Amino acid sequence: MKSRPFKQVDVFTATAYFGNPLAVVLDGQDLDDAAMQRFARWTNLSETTFLLPPTDATADYRVRIFTPGGELPFAGHPTIGSCHAWLQAGGKPKAAGRVVQQCGAGLVPLRHDGGRLAFAAPPLKRSAPSPALLAKVAGALGLKAQQIVAAQMLVNGPAWLGLLLDDADAVLRLTPDHRLLKELGVEAGVAGVPAARDDSLLIGRSNREARAFGHRPAAAPDDGEKIDLEVRAFAAAVGVEEDPVTGSLNAGLAEWLIADGHMPERYVAAQGQCLGRAGRVYIERDSDGTVWVGGDAVTCIDGHVTL
Repeated sequence: MKSRPFKQVDVFTATAYFGNPLAVVLDGQDLDDAAMQRFARWTNLSETTFLLPPTDATADYRVRIFTPGGELPFAGHPTIGSCHAWLQAGGKPKAAGRVVQQCGAGLVPLRHDGGRLAFAAPPLKRSAPSPALLAKVAGALGLKAQQIVAAQMLVNGPAWLGLLLDDADAVLRLTPDHRLLKELGVEAGVAGVPAARDDSLLIGRSNREARAFGHRPAAAPDDGEKIDLEVRAFAAAVGVEEDPVTGSLNAGLAEWLIADGHMPERYVAAQGQCLGRAGRVYIERDSDGTVWVGGDAVTCIDGHVTL
């Protein structure tokens, strides 16, 4: 065991403690799989990453991503959070304004202009879920068939069953049966478009949240930003009942929903409200069809860990 540089960062937020935390071990060399998994289980965060020298000459660094339950080939908030930590620790990209991350899913480019980071959504495989699986997952989520506008299996490293609901409030009101979702082995991502916002009726928003949250903690104060999509992610199948803010899911949702005309080419997604968070994910599809998934990140803990 030795002392290794370590950071804990909050991702998809510009305000610490309102996003999705990520543990980053900046020197993962000489750690075996078991040691990485043991530490990820101990942090008990949705993901813990370990940075390593790249084996591809075009990459700036290599990352391995672990949940408490296993390793992932790719995940979104660890991509932005690991890149933020690497840059802050003195990492120098090979190309100005661009960072290339190597991970289990291959090479992931990130835009870096000194401000908000954004990664290019990895290739997406999508297909219609079987009616039997869709019915079982809907039952575990407490949904009626008529509430579901569209559904797709989304695979971009992780595999999500994406559901678009007819009402963003219904997304916030969900109280899933996590045990059943775990038994089904399904990670479910649920999204809904909010009703047209009237900034003069903020009290209505407060009442809506009160209905959705019950006794749960309220999210951060309204930052005034227009929210185009409400998202929640349920991943008991990999040891995380509800993920605060999820880059891979938002990437898959964006590629699907933009392509099928459900969302515009540029929008802002909100996630984490029901956990007392206020995550913001910035989606943009550029002229060549690449979908970029952006978010802020802030460092909350900076030091060393003995591993």
